[in-house]
Amino acid sequence: MGIEHKNGGSSSLDLNVPLLLDQNQSKLKDLEASDDNDVNVIGSTTFSKTCFNGLNALTGIGILSTPYALASGGWISLVLLFTIATATLYSGLLIQRCMDWDPNIKTYPDIGYQAFGRKGKVIVSVLMQMELYLVATGFLILEGDNLQNLLPNVEYFEFGGLTVGGKQGFIIIVALIILPTVWLDNLSLLSYVSATEVLASLLIIGSVLWTGLFDGIGFQQRGEFINWDRIPTAVSLFAFCYCAHPVFPTLYTSMHKRHQFSNVLIVCFVLSTLCHASMAILGYSMFGSEVQSQITLNLPKDKLSLKIAIYNTLVNPIAKYASIVKPIIEAIKAWFPYHSNKRLFRHLVGIGVVMSTVLVALAVPLFGSLMSLVGAFLSINVSVILPCFCYLKIKTGSCEKFNGEMVGIGLVILMGILVMIFGTYASLADIISNL
Repeated sequence: MGIEHKNGGSSSLDLNVPLLLDQNQSKLKDLEASDDNDVNVIGSTTFSKTCFNGLNALTGIGILSTPYALASGGWISLVLLFTIATATLYSGLLIQRCMDWDPNIKTYPDIGYQAFGRKGKVIVSVLMQMELYLVATGFLILEGDNLQNLLPNVEYFEFGGLTVGGKQGFIIIVALIILPTVWLDNLSLLSYVSATEVLASLLIIGSVLWTGLFDGIGFQQRGEFINWDRIPTAVSLFAFCYCAHPVFPTLYTSMHKRHQFSNVLIVCFVLSTLCHASMAILGYSMFGSEVQSQITLNLPKDKLSLKIAIYNTLVNPIAKYASIVKPIIEAIKAWFPYHSNKRLFRHLVGIGVVMSTVLVALAVPLFGSLMSLVGAFLSINVSVILPCFCYLKIKTGSCEKFNGEMVGIGLVILMGILVMIFGTYASLADIISNL
């Protein structure tokens, strides 16, 4: 089947996420030149390494909030976790189909352009930038919460004659540590450091399990079966755990055998869902309704397991912050083309982005509520609704007939819209009531 390709060219709004790819990328042009007609042989990354990259994208800070999500909705919300995982896996496969039809598509915004033209590309890009910005803000809140938990005796800091609370001070200090990494043009080293996220997530799960088994906590909490009032919060947090779709086109184009990408998605989603479900069940069984928005805040302060969990929680956001905000900085620089190559201007833009995330983190220091808002309004759009709409538009544009698959996609879109409406309302209500 043929699809007319509308080449929108490169855009400064395109997502640029550093990944742990094979160093043999210099051979890409030779591969393309030698086999222009075989869209399945483009990149040089192996199946196993692509799986690792996909797991790295799917196992982030969201895993810390899964026990809180389960406590919000009750045990029945595990069904919602698997529902969200299935829907996002399917939407990931739709992204692959869009790219299979047109090998010129390289990024997620390109899919938006192919489906809806320039407006589609801008909408996809803006939603992605907003999601990245709030995730970076969530990193700072997480760092402040966990450092305060690790060092509870630090009650305040003095900055230039101003006295700020311990948590707020930790947020500012972490931002100052992160700032030089934002000025780096080459983030390849940081991408390798951030690739330890998978191992870190496993160590955090192991630390929680150890606490339950050997530190006197146990698994005695029965919890609620269902809590209707908090179901939207639970679904929103689960959606936040599966917000890696902007990275999928990069993973796809990096593969040596792109026809295997569907298997990569299945492996990554199955393993990441097992990790998320395991953490949710462990945390809720240990602490019940008392579980906090980050499971690390519940662990005993005098135990080694807490230190291992918090150290792993702290290192990765610091390493990944720069790669998260890089696309935002590039987009801002594109608005000022005459100054974008000046080092001072680049540094000022980096400072401005970091300072703004600090201000938001200080103004809304509510990790669970903020990440719930990201999941409900942004992640559900980027990871569920937009892939479905783009796929339907491209497919109907290629004269495909109406069939049962379109009905199924329509139901997925309807689910996404309901999650977005009710989840966004519940998240905003939580934020307003706690400020």
